[in-house]
Amino acid sequence: MRKFWSFSDEGNIRTLRIEGQIADETWFGDEVTPQLFKNDLNAGKGDITLWINSPGGDVFAAAQIYNMLMDYKENVHVIIDGLAASAASVIAMAGTTVSMSPVAMMMIHNPWTIAQGEAKDMEKIIEMLGEIKESIVNAYELRTGLSRAKISHLMDSESWFNARKAVELGFADKILSVKMNLKKN
Repeated sequence: MRKFWSFSDEGNIRTLRIEGQIADETWFGDEVTPQLFKNDLNAGKGDITLWINSPGGDVFAAAQIYNMLMDYKENVHVIIDGLAASAASVIAMAGTTVSMSPVAMMMIHNPWTIAQGEAKDMEKIIEMLGEIKESIVNAYELRTGLSRAKISHLMDSESWFNARKAVELGFADKILSVKMNLKKN
């Protein structure tokens, strides 16, 4: 089974990786549910380094993972090494610290769905999407300190941030620096 996350335990350092699509339930055998994620998250103790490279996925699965990480008793150091888009950007907001590679990107946007039904069903869906957006804004506001109106505008525009812009807006704390180990011949 291919997982969208993986753990490694290297002494006192616990490493978690979220790579690929975030899903609430398995469809093709290559996803894992937040419940399985929770079991592994709680299988050890100590600070966690969470590497993220994900295009996002199910907002409710991401919300569960975000809440698990917020509830985690130790520090969660998020490192975005490729992409934290959509629902993955919400998970990143749970970090005690958020760092980005100088070549990483973050993307935030309004929630969307596919729906069918009559007019009153569509009205309910529109209302639901508005409420989902407000819940996502909560996570971004807690991390960035930006106004809800500013965050809403950024989401309306489907905003892409390089590492520098993400730090400037408060979505990340710092840009990773490269340590060069040059040997003389």
